[in-house]
Amino acid sequence: MYPVELTLPMQGELTDHGFEALSTQEAVAEVLDQKEGTVLVVINSVCGCAAANARPGAKMAIQNEKVPQKLTTVFAGVDKEAVNTARRYMLPYPASSPSIALFKDGKLVHFLERHHIEGRTADVIAENLKSAFNQHC
Repeated sequence: MYPVELTLPMQGELTDHGFEALSTQEAVAEVLDQKEGTVLVVINSVCGCAAANARPGAKMAIQNEKVPQKLTTVFAGVDKEAVNTARRYMLPYPASSPSIALFKDGKLVHFLERHHIEGRTADVIAENLKSAFNQHC
């Protein structure tokens, strides 16, 4: 587990832009059990591809005309129960961090695994997410 002092600025890169940090399994379940609406979940991490690609890509994507109704994030290596709960909603995809999931009406409709993020630019990730937003939001 990472010290909160280390990860707080990384979490702030999303929460300062409207993402809600979900730090408990109950908070995750409350959001993802909703059967109406759209939710974006960013599984954040301390790795370089989260810093260079995932977080900037997610922030760019929400500049789109259509965006999810709720923007959320959980932090791998910090909030273990919250992350594990979020990952159960993302099955059958294996655990992956960073990763980005879009839910519509309680169903997973779009998912970017680490291998879709690593080695891709933030612009490419943002365009991928915008396309999903345009289709599902």
